[in-house]
Amino acid sequence: MKVAISGAGVAGPAFAHWMVCAGHDITLIEKAPTFRTGGYLIDFWGLGYAITQKMGIEDDLHAAGYRVRELRIADDNGRASARLRVDPMRRALRDRYISLPRGDLAAAIYQTVEPDIETVYSESITALDNRADGVTVAFEHRPPRQFDMVIGADGLHSNVRALAFGPDARYEHYLGCQVAACVLDGYRPCDDLVYVTHNVPGRQIGRFTLRGDRTLVLFIFRSPTPTLPTDLDSCKALLRREFADAGWESARILEALDDVEDIYLDVVSQIRMDKWSTGRVGLIGDAAACVSLLAGEGTGLAIAEAYVLAGELTRAGDDIGAAFEAYENRLRGFIGAKQDGAQRFISFFATRTKLGIWLRNLAVRTIDIPPVGNLVMGRILRDDIVLPEYELPDRKPRR
Repeated sequence: MKVAISGAGVAGPAFAHWMVCAGHDITLIEKAPTFRTGGYLIDFWGLGYAITQKMGIEDDLHAAGYRVRELRIADDNGRASARLRVDPMRRALRDRYISLPRGDLAAAIYQTVEPDIETVYSESITALDNRADGVTVAFEHRPPRQFDMVIGADGLHSNVRALAFGPDARYEHYLGCQVAACVLDGYRPCDDLVYVTHNVPGRQIGRFTLRGDRTLVLFIFRSPTPTLPTDLDSCKALLRREFADAGWESARILEALDDVEDIYLDVVSQIRMDKWSTGRVGLIGDAAACVSLLAGEGTGLAIAEAYVLAGELTRAGDDIGAAFEAYENRLRGFIGAKQDGAQRFISFFATRTKLGIWLRNLAVRTIDIPPVGNLVMGRILRDDIVLPEYELPDRKPRR
């Protein structure tokens, strides 16, 4: 089949990988001018990690990633109010756990299929004619083309979802928080392999030291109505308003924003839909069922969705309707449970009150006790689903 995939994040290249294994003709469409690496740091484990092992890229992920030692919660004076060592998580996951920039994970997957697919940059889909015999795709800059199937893997604000299913307002559930991230050059102090965070009611600011004398800074703040300025100066002004009185290293970090040339800013939202497909158009990853940026496992779930959809297409003999139905039936309940659990994470990151922060820190100190941590982490990190072993050949990255 000729398959168009919108979005060169994680889900799109992951789906492309398994579809190339099955012998299909893939066109990957990305609105950015080049493949984007870097980005905010994610913790990667579970189903997604197991599938990347099948792809043969585990060593690449560890080379790009960081073996974080601990989460440290700092008070105004920089002293540790609580800390959470990562070793119990690694033990619970049998060492199948790594922290790495989201874009670097996407790049490792993309490199497995780059020579075998068509990648179109600086392009967006503007219309879909979704018929029984195929899909006509109209583009912003080039003539229309015919495909057998179109997959939206273009994230929370999916263009394909809007064209095929309707506006975001029908499906997006804002969870009352926003996040921002940027990278600072030469920031001090540095704490290697330690994620250091600081909270005041409704807000959290954290930093992590990257290679190359860079520091990733993450801002999380509650906001009843989301504000998403489109220019850099307005983003900086928003963060300065929100964190001007946050204490700890906030003043130093906000001053360092003067030299920042790029800030990622978005909402913390979920996507909840009754159907992930219509005709020959389907959705995977955040486009279909975003669990939210603070859930901790969204990237791995996107990789699992890509694997399952490709596998079900193979099992169905490329009967697209049957494959979409099997894909949804297998994953919908599992993803829905992950979405329900993800809403509770917001209180960890953006605790509303001083008492809540104190109680949260007490819970973190308790979890850091090894027997308790082993029990709690094993329960939190467990994926209560077993995916089929589809007849999709494993591929190794081409060098």
